[in-house]
Amino acid sequence: MGWLARLARLRRAPPAAGISVHLVLKGRIGEGWYDVDRRIALPAGATLGALIEEAELKGIAVRAALAQSPHLGHTLMWNGDRCAVADHLERPLADGDEIYLLAPLAGG
Repeated sequence: MGWLARLARLRRAPPAAGISVHLVLKGRIGEGWYDVDRRIALPAGATLGALIEEAELKGIAVRAALAQSPHLGHTLMWNGDRCAVADHLERPLADGDEIYLLAPLAGG
């Protein structure tokens, strides 16, 4: 099959149903420093739990961060609204959602 035929075939293919979620995980957590700012593709209807699973598959240690700094589980920001991870694992994500896990900073 030539490249023009392949291109025509791709143009006729239905778009893949899915969403893109912006995941940010920053700060000193446990003994490590996290600096994650990524868009993660997920199937439509995916939940916060599915995002955590997909992030782990992509090498982003969200579970370790939550385990090393338990307060993060209560300070997750979902599109600017604070929510507890455990209470929202089954909540569906929407395309363009932003999920932030930010470690607290101290200074003076």
